Amino acid sequence: MKQLDSHRFLPVIDLPEEVDVLDFTVTPPQWSARRSEYSIGRYNEDRVGVYTQELFGGERTIHMGIDIGGPVGTPVHAPAAGILWCAGCNSASGDYGPTLMTMHMLDGQRLWMLYGHLSEQSLRGWCGGEAVAAGQVLGWIGSKEENGGWPPHLHFQLSRVEPEGCDLPGVVSRAEHAQALLNYPDPRDVLGPLY
Repeated sequence: MKQLDSHRFLPVIDLPEEVDVLDFTVTPPQWSARRSEYSIGRYNEDRVGVYTQELFGGERTIHMGIDIGGPVGTPVHAPAAGILWCAGCNSASGDYGPTLMTMHMLDGQRLWMLYGHLSEQSLRGWCGGEAVAAGQVLGWIGSKEENGGWPPHLHFQLSRVEPEGCDLPGVVSRAEHAQALLNYPDPRDVLGPLY
């Protein structure tokens, strides 16, 4: 896929000037922001000790999205025009919980965007196939009780390959890592230089 530099994307979440960049490579992992209600969890970060749920099989530790921490109910926007690809709930412990995915045609190629850990309300009214406008509110950050059991945040991930469902592997093993970097490009290509 061509570089996305020629495209102008709108913010997925309206962030304040002060945002904490968290470090999940340390033990114990850094879970909370210090200066701001908002935080960033990095792409391509090996988070050993974070993913202890059965879902991750003890081997999947490398994060393939960007986490944007914020208050429950924070609006999540589409960064570009496209279509809603799917709406679903990945309900296993540690999974995404309520999830939306959009698909965008950029330079004649398809790019999928996943929005995970949303509120249950975010799924209402979406079926899949609806047009999405740039800047449109898609949903809202969900609470720990509804978002797979995580502190409130959005997991935002890009995919160059068509998803098999309303899901992407947000965390991969070392054996999957090289291919995952090709399939799931750096979300900063859309989000901008968050860190």
